[in-house]
Amino acid sequence: MTISAATYEKRRENVRKRLNDRGLPPLLVNFAANRYYLSGFELHDPQCNETAGWIIICPDGKDFLLTDPRYLDAALRIWNEENVFIYSGNKFDALKDFFKANSISDLGYDPKSINLFEYEKLNDLCKLKAVSGLVEDLRLIKDEEEIRLMEESCALNHKVYELIQPKLQEGRTEAEIAWEIEQLFRNNGASGLSFSTIVGVGPNAALPHAIPGETKLREGELILIDMGCRLGDYCSDQTRTFFIGDKPSERFLTVLSQVQEAQQAAIDILRPGLPIQHAYHTAKAVFEKYGVEKYFTHSLGHGVGLETHEQPSLSPIAKGELKPGMVITIEPGLYYADWGGIRWEHMVLITEDSHKVF
Repeated sequence: MTISAATYEKRRENVRKRLNDRGLPPLLVNFAANRYYLSGFELHDPQCNETAGWIIICPDGKDFLLTDPRYLDAALRIWNEENVFIYSGNKFDALKDFFKANSISDLGYDPKSINLFEYEKLNDLCKLKAVSGLVEDLRLIKDEEEIRLMEESCALNHKVYELIQPKLQEGRTEAEIAWEIEQLFRNNGASGLSFSTIVGVGPNAALPHAIPGETKLREGELILIDMGCRLGDYCSDQTRTFFIGDKPSERFLTVLSQVQEAQQAAIDILRPGLPIQHAYHTAKAVFEKYGVEKYFTHSLGHGVGLETHEQPSLSPIAKGELKPGMVITIEPGLYYADWGGIRWEHMVLITEDSHKVF
């Protein structure tokens, strides 16, 4: 399943309505995930100092895709040729003529997604107006196509956990496990990883974003695995923590129970209208009951979609309320530097009157 052309068009219309309602000028969309969300064009930029292109959404109904010659054929597959603008080495010289030809004298931009060089160059060509979060606000609420893709992506995550768990054997390294997970995802239909797989054995599991290395799995220790894949470009994200060996230690069972109790307490209250920070405080209250709250060192979760980490952030200072269509993670954890860490993560959809765990 892929996102339909009609859906991309509807999303651009939603942006256009916001521009007109607020009396805003044409909007420059240069952040890769926002560009893709509105067009289906290139989810990723080639690298951090390059762009695959920009989109300009105009209040009058005319939208433009601006890119370089490498992407011409790809652009023409999804965009009307008359509204594709190709620049090359002298990009901003070319844009000067483009803006003049299309009567663009004012341009909205998101200050979080533009660098200083681009800002200064564009500011020489037109009047810039900061417009923060306009597209991200739309991306907060997933439509039926997005939800279906994330359900499928999450189901593949579950399958890969089932396939990898018997392979968590003494003597194998973190890096070997991470590589096998990537192969399992690819061999079962994923287009890629949501993020680099996190694998931490023993004390390494106390690092929430542990990088897999040559540390070997040892009987009597734990292993934390945080992984996700992309299906139809949408992400999944789940964490599980396992014990290596047949008889889990008392400490492992105790910490795991505390983490899962905190997670379930937070999940149980999820519903539309819930202040977002209440989910965090509900989970933390469980840890406070056991006197272990200082070992819970990160937020409770985050949104998921075209990116692994999207809004909303389920932090102790989060603003706003949960709304139907949000897809979030609930992933409490406890981390002990001398022993390891346990995290347990589910993806959850906020429904019209409650929630659904993927």
